[in-house]
Amino acid sequence: MGRPRNFDADTVVERAMEAFWTYGYANTSPAQLAECTGIGKGSLYNAFGSKRELFDLCMARYDRMGTDFAREVLSQPGTTRERLQAWMRWVVDSDLAQSVPRGCMVVNTATELGGHDPAATKAVAAAHAHMTEVLAERIEQGKRDGDVRPEVDARAYGEYLMNAIGGLRVSARISDAATLYRIVDTTLSTL
Repeated sequence: MGRPRNFDADTVVERAMEAFWTYGYANTSPAQLAECTGIGKGSLYNAFGSKRELFDLCMARYDRMGTDFAREVLSQPGTTRERLQAWMRWVVDSDLAQSVPRGCMVVNTATELGGHDPAATKAVAAAHAHMTEVLAERIEQGKRDGDVRPEVDARAYGEYLMNAIGGLRVSARISDAATLYRIVDTTLSTL
């Protein structure tokens, strides 16, 4: 019989997610994971299987956290454009608040592993689809509320916004807030 766990699995996944998000999958070593989680490599792998299995849990957590937070921001009072602007500016502000902007874990994983790692590609596509759905739901609400034109295809516009948000996350590594806010405003001017 194995020893009981002396750690909270959610806390470990949260800390590991921060490491993968900051350094990427390939550049996050087992030693870094052990250090950031406070758990020895053996215990870490006994509990989570492998670096890859832990990474998959981290991607799922990031996906859930992102969609839950977006849904919360987008559900607050205001027009669809105001709520989308608030969400997109929060994305910009959160990236610029870091000493080294790390962008979006989903975008980072897409550029690092997407296309040649089927499991990572599937996880990225799922996270992208979940966030697109959240955006499309808000656009549909805007159509019902009368602040979005009835002919706007909510799904297509959600996909368009996801593309723009991905670009913002990358551009935050080289641009200032004023430039990124201008991009947000230009993007939403088509709504």
